[in-house]
Amino acid sequence: MNERQPVGNRFLRWSKRLLWANMIFSFLFLYAPIVILVAFSFNDSELGARWVGFTTRWYVSMAQSEAVLIALENSLIVAFVSTLIATILGTMTALAMERFRFPFQRTYDGILYLPIIIPDIVMAISLLAFFSLLLGGLNDLLGLAGTAALRPGLVTVIIAHVAFNISFVAIVVRTSLGELDAGLEEAAQDLGANEWTTFRRVTLPLIMPGILGGALLAFTLSLDDFVITFFTTGPGGTTLPIEVFGRIRRAISPEINAISTVMLLVSMLLVIISQLVQRRSATLSSSPVKEAQ
Repeated sequence: MNERQPVGNRFLRWSKRLLWANMIFSFLFLYAPIVILVAFSFNDSELGARWVGFTTRWYVSMAQSEAVLIALENSLIVAFVSTLIATILGTMTALAMERFRFPFQRTYDGILYLPIIIPDIVMAISLLAFFSLLLGGLNDLLGLAGTAALRPGLVTVIIAHVAFNISFVAIVVRTSLGELDAGLEEAAQDLGANEWTTFRRVTLPLIMPGILGGALLAFTLSLDDFVITFFTTGPGGTTLPIEVFGRIRRAISPEINAISTVMLLVSMLLVIISQLVQRRSATLSSSPVKEAQ
């Protein structure tokens, strides 16, 4: 027994070392390319293949580029509008799935997960076919042709983003509803609150962290989406990821690194805001029954 103990200790030590090595390797594998991307966005070189010197001129060039600003404006419009619509519809869907029973509910529940499960390319092609048939039918019905014909653009991109964001919002909100203590709603009704007051003063504040979390997730996914946007957009509907893709096909310049760095910072900022808002919402909703009286 005493002879085996040192062998066991050595095994534990090596196991811990291997776990640490695996963790370090995993972090380097995931985040080293991001660090290199951010660093080379300050590289004073046209090609960006090797480090020449420090500069911020690529950020100035990015801010002065009309194409980048138009693409950024389009991305923000699509993200804000699609997030607003998807949050409303996703929250209503989550409430219907959790609080009501109706025919074919299991079937609808399975369909709700499809935009998350299926590959983006499959959904992009299906949406492209849908919009082609829809716009083609409307053009034939209204007799529109040439420059007056209806074509894909920001509207079709917004509809496409709503289509896949509803599922993400609904799943996050359903998680909040599943963790909700039904006794709080019953207590509010016992104190004289009607169904609408109970929902507004008790249910909504308690699930608000989930709603905000789903909204921020939808906003981030919409802002960063490329595949579905690429297939459903048209002239004048270029978003920032598509603009980056078009530039990178010509050459990899530090200006592309600067655009990517800004997008990375925005995504990180959204995550931080999401965490802060959820903590504050949880604090403010700690006594919802008293407010319902």
